[in-house]
Amino acid sequence: MALPEGGTERALPQLTWRPMRPNDIDAVVEVARLSFPDHFEDRACFQNRLALYPRGCFVLAENDAAPKGYLIAYPWRAESAPPLNTVIEGLPAEPALIYLHDLALHPEARGGGVTGAIVERLAEQAAEDGWSAIALVAVNDAVRFWARHGFVEQAAEGMAAKLASYGSDARYMTRLL
Repeated sequence: MALPEGGTERALPQLTWRPMRPNDIDAVVEVARLSFPDHFEDRACFQNRLALYPRGCFVLAENDAAPKGYLIAYPWRAESAPPLNTVIEGLPAEPALIYLHDLALHPEARGGGVTGAIVERLAEQAAEDGWSAIALVAVNDAVRFWARHGFVEQAAEGMAAKLASYGSDARYMTRLL
């Protein structure tokens, strides 16, 4: 239980991770807007990723309520990341790993330790599917956060220009499975 400003107890919603559905997209876009104001992506990008690889798309919600968080991941090439705010035509012909495109929580859902469960769920699922690694681009000073979840910073010299487009703190990281 948490104590709001008035000091009386109130029940917090029971948020759990579930597969993303098309009707979740509006709430996902809002969470993205709040979480990544400098790296915003259009609704079409989220629809695109869900259509391309629904197996890697999850939301944090109380039953069928509007999501308060999301994770999007899909097969991709190593030492590569799709351009921000771009609809991609299809998954690569020879992907090498799972690319964790986004993990974001609404401010109301932060601080409860819910991210570890979905990162581990993705890692277990990716390993079961035969992938050897998960990769991501850490932004917003999130390198330490991702390191706690088993990700290690990689040099990825071929990505220097792309990483610069994400901001000076962007780092390419991988987690071996």
